[in-house]
Amino acid sequence: MSTLRLGDIAPDFHAETTQGPINFHEWLGDSWGVLFSHPADFTPVCTTELGTVANYVPEFTKRNTKVIALSVDGLDSHKEWIKDINETQNTEVNFPIIADEDKKVANLYDMLHPNASDKFTVRSVFVIGPDKKIKLTLTYPASTGRNFDELLRVIDSLQLTANYSVATPANWKDGEDVVIAPAIPDSDIPAKFPKGYTPIKPYLRLTPQPNK
Repeated sequence: MSTLRLGDIAPDFHAETTQGPINFHEWLGDSWGVLFSHPADFTPVCTTELGTVANYVPEFTKRNTKVIALSVDGLDSHKEWIKDINETQNTEVNFPIIADEDKKVANLYDMLHPNASDKFTVRSVFVIGPDKKIKLTLTYPASTGRNFDELLRVIDSLQLTANYSVATPANWKDGEDVVIAPAIPDSDIPAKFPKGYTPIKPYLRLTPQPNK
């Protein structure tokens, strides 16, 4: 399959997971979703990542976001790995991990990069909207652990900008000023942004976050 791009419909699939069989689109329902892959079970960096996500599930839930992991190992292996994750990361893995032994999902999502490894998935992240469209993709090397604070920040931005005519500037965090979309004329700003705005340049206009 060709590389998935932003705005593409996230491919649907049926899979076995540590929490039972799922149909992906049905499982997502009206939620946002984060699908993230791991090269294999019992890998050190991914052990810390899955433990971190387990601890972050309340933050994802606050954002109406479901998380689901994938590894090309089987269910029995996943379940043994979860014991290690819970023990070493002081947590309880409380989200599904896909068993993708036949690499069906990995191929659907172009997670197999031969120049990196012809056996294991690269460490991909897909953020998917309630419309089932891909909103963000990230691919990490095996040696660099993912930053889940950044993923939460991106989801905050995606959810904000989906509902208001704004964009978020560099290093933006929830609660900070945002950029008014260039397509909005100055004459429309008072009605759309009653909190006011600060013109920096004609194309760069800041306003307090509208949903705060």
